[in-house]
Amino acid sequence: MSDLSSQPSKLGRIYSQRLRAMYRSAGWPCLDTVEVELLVAGLLERVSSSAGMETVRVTDAGLQHIADSLMRNRAALDAHEALVQRVAGEQARNDRIVYTSLALRAKPAEDWLVLRPDVFSIRNTTVEDYVEPVIHEIKVRRADLLSDLKKPEKRGGYMALSSEFYFVLAEGIAKPEEIPEDCGVIVARNDGVMERARCSPKRAARLGFATWMALAKAERLRGFDEPTPGL
Repeated sequence: MSDLSSQPSKLGRIYSQRLRAMYRSAGWPCLDTVEVELLVAGLLERVSSSAGMETVRVTDAGLQHIADSLMRNRAALDAHEALVQRVAGEQARNDRIVYTSLALRAKPAEDWLVLRPDVFSIRNTTVEDYVEPVIHEIKVRRADLLSDLKKPEKRGGYMALSSEFYFVLAEGIAKPEEIPEDCGVIVARNDGVMERARCSPKRAARLGFATWMALAKAERLRGFDEPTPGL
């Protein structure tokens, strides 16, 4: 019998996605290996109609798995947002201008990419050559980190937009040596310390007009000693 039947909580993302899709659907079987494993794990069951047609239905155990996966996703999102704010706050305290909700365009190779860096910051200066843009990409789950590491074009886009690029890792999800050497690594330790495990190589970077326009339209993180507009 499949290990999934005794440890359904260890099902990967594709299984959870299939369960949610099957719960919303009419239950027509896909007849693939994912469905077979979900049936064996007891998260799906086959149902025959009076007309002899067979459909697939999510079981009570499957519903519980969906609920559990949603709770895990929400917890991960909360942890991710908390670490984003932690990194952004540190950059602001270093007198940098910080953004956390940007959509930027980059062309590291042949195709344009739309990228959403978790934390983008520039120096608080009036000299364009000294802005030194830095990107921090936050990772609190190993699966998300490994997914990003398989996308060199995305990493190249971040580097095209910044003079330094860092992965910020929640403690325990990866070792610094697992991260490509052209990236900096910061470990967000559980005791609150932000440990710089590897400095990012510095690159010459000038912000293009489209990036400046995106910054002009975006809301930056306000410093702790700055008044809120309108108050």
